[in-house]
Amino acid sequence: MQFIANAIDPIAFRFAGRDVRWYGILIGIGIVIAVWMSMAEAKRRQIMPDDIIDLLLWIVPIGFIGARAYYVIFEWGYYSAHPAQIFAIWNGGIAIYGGLIAGLITLIIFCYYKVLPAWLVLDIITPGVMAAQILGRWGNFMNQEAYGAKTTLSFLQGLHLPQFIIDQMWINGAYRQPTFLYESFFNLIGLIIILALRHKKDLFKRGEIVLSYVLWYSVVRFFVEGMRTDSLYIFNTIRVSQALSAVLFFVVIGLFIYRRRVTKPEWYLAGSGLKYPYHR
Repeated sequence: MQFIANAIDPIAFRFAGRDVRWYGILIGIGIVIAVWMSMAEAKRRQIMPDDIIDLLLWIVPIGFIGARAYYVIFEWGYYSAHPAQIFAIWNGGIAIYGGLIAGLITLIIFCYYKVLPAWLVLDIITPGVMAAQILGRWGNFMNQEAYGAKTTLSFLQGLHLPQFIIDQMWINGAYRQPTFLYESFFNLIGLIIILALRHKKDLFKRGEIVLSYVLWYSVVRFFVEGMRTDSLYIFNTIRVSQALSAVLFFVVIGLFIYRRRVTKPEWYLAGSGLKYPYHR
């Protein structure tokens, strides 16, 4: 027999009269993990960790702005009528793709002015970005958002999920597909694969770690997005994230093929990554 479960309070605690939400806490922890992972890899790749910190000081806030702007643009029908909600990011409503696009543009400009190899810097920060993204999906879980279609209690129990996840999936009078979990889980698999292979000698060319991530995520997001009930749409028919995932998939495949035909040795990154190290 199904029952109405008690949802987790999205507010973790109150501080100085303001609500502190799990959503923000988890995103904050994800950023800290991303910084730590990126700095550790920067030392290995002979990039100054201070440059990574400087980059992240720009890329994090601009990425958030891009993620929010992306979401607001595709939900303009609502936000044009509720302009005060545009800045209420603590209630959720950010789009990962928007953040990635804004972050990429920021990184390219930053690397140009710092005279840093952009492909190498992207490879350095990619695993940290993945880790933050994986953790951030649990913020969606706390907010009971980014979920899928109605399902049954027996289906969720058949996935052998912890009871607290099953309870949290009771949303608007029905159990829902935990699409946040599917995306988080498969991105974790992708992160493990990348961490296991990124230092294999002569396996990757410079830039192929970030391209591998985009390729992996575009596939994961395409299928998970098709299960969600809160997708952003173009013309009320095409899911924005699915369309962008498909475009990215084919673009990255094309980049892999093209770049593999270019044999400039300075593009090599794999193994220790120090065959052609970058020096300040």
